Parts: sequence; C-alpha cells; structure tokens
Amino acid sequence: MINKTELVNQAVKGMNRAYTPYSKFNVGASLLLKDGSYVIGCNVENASYGLTNCAERTALFKLVSEGYNKDDVVAMAIVGETDDPISPCGACRQVMAELLDRNTLVILANLKGDTKETTVEGLLPYMFSDLK
Repeated sequence: MINKTELVNQAVKGMNRAYTPYSKFNVGASLLLKDGSYVIGCNVENASYGLTNCAERTALFKLVSEGYNKDDVVAMAIVGETDDPISPCGACRQVMAELLDRNTLVILANLKGDTKETTVEGLLPYMFSDLK
C-alpha cells in the first residue's frame, strides 16, 4: 500500500533543499521504491537558465545513478508552492516517460494539501516510445 501523504512529505523535503537564487520557486520530487525507500530530488538553478535542472529530473537521474530502474518504482510525487497542484514541464514529462513505467502513479501537489493523481501516460499520452 502506498502512503501518499509520506510520499508528498518526502517531496516537500526535496523542495526545502532546492537551490533557487533567481526564481525563488522551489520544487521537490520523490520516488517511492518497492523496497520502501525514497529517492528525493529538488530543482537546481543556474545563472544560465538552460543549465537549470528540475526536481523531477534530479530525482529520476539519481534513481538511475543509484542503480535502480523503472521496475523498482512504485509511485512519484511532485510538489511546489502553487495555487493548484503543480504540473511538470514537457522535458520532465518526456524523461518520466523514458525512465518510469507508463502506468506509474504520479501525485501532483501543492503546499496547501491539494493533490491530483495521474499516471506518466496521463501526463504525456503521445510519448516517444522507450527502447525495447
């Protein structure tokens, strides 16, 4: 069973670690793994904005660098200080499509406690296919 509250809380932990000296817009992401552990990511900005990395991609790249893959992931949460549940950018959606199963639960959240549940495929229905 997925503890959705804890999954979002782990994303908030990531959000609190964000490096955002330019936008001041912190985002956090967390991945719940089948072994019960979490991989946490935050956004990291750069003065050259194109070099900025989103929280979602940070968590997903950490997933791979720590030796895990899409078969190890149960669910993902993303949180930001937004009016409605946060929504990932297009680049993050495509990376999610490559590195997660298309049916992976994704919880979009904000700090007010609003959430929206979807899947990777729900976020990017016409994704590029992963290599088989």
